[in-house]
Amino acid sequence: MANRYFTSQTFDFLAALSANNRRDWFLENKPRYEETVRQPALNFIRDMASDLAMISPHFFALPRKVGGSLIRVNRDVRFGNDKRPYKTNIGIQFRHEQGKDIHAPSFYLHIEKGECFIGAGIWRPDAKTLGKIRDAIIEKSDRWITSQDDEKFRKTFTLSGDALKTYPRGYDKNHPLIADLRRKDFIAIAPIEESDITSPTLLPLVANHFAQATPLMRFLCHALELRF
Repeated sequence: MANRYFTSQTFDFLAALSANNRRDWFLENKPRYEETVRQPALNFIRDMASDLAMISPHFFALPRKVGGSLIRVNRDVRFGNDKRPYKTNIGIQFRHEQGKDIHAPSFYLHIEKGECFIGAGIWRPDAKTLGKIRDAIIEKSDRWITSQDDEKFRKTFTLSGDALKTYPRGYDKNHPLIADLRRKDFIAIAPIEESDITSPTLLPLVANHFAQATPLMRFLCHALELRF
């Protein structure tokens, strides 16, 4: 049976888009985008729904062309000097039911030529959300440490993201968990290979990784008073 998801042609398209990141080229090649990127991604999202529900019923797999789990290909070029109109990666984000934007806790799959990974957590939370997470680390430090020491989590994921160069205002700079309190992102990353993306076992691989990220995701949800 033909692969319902991604193939070598997916990476060929992403490489070509990187070399020809222009609106006229994209419009001319949009049928390739639909065939090798968007439709396989929507298939994957649709098929992930049942596995995701078994991990947590409060995260959604929404197979929509717009406004769903597939992150839009168009870049926001209003700010910054980079005016390239299109993203050269595929981003698939399974958000919490209470999440209104990209900053909510989520499970994530990143597909890019030369960089593929599975992620979980929350990226660049606003100040209020970040404060809640930091306070939870202090108030429930044992639970935070336990989540990081989970054997399956540690074997698969590494905490990543940006951090403050100094301690956050209002927190003890000598706190034993100051390295975690300095974090601006609370994301865990598990690199995978391009061959994993094109494999017929991609879906169970991703579902298994998401399950292994449960300790972090449960902690973040509880910190933000969200159901897990």
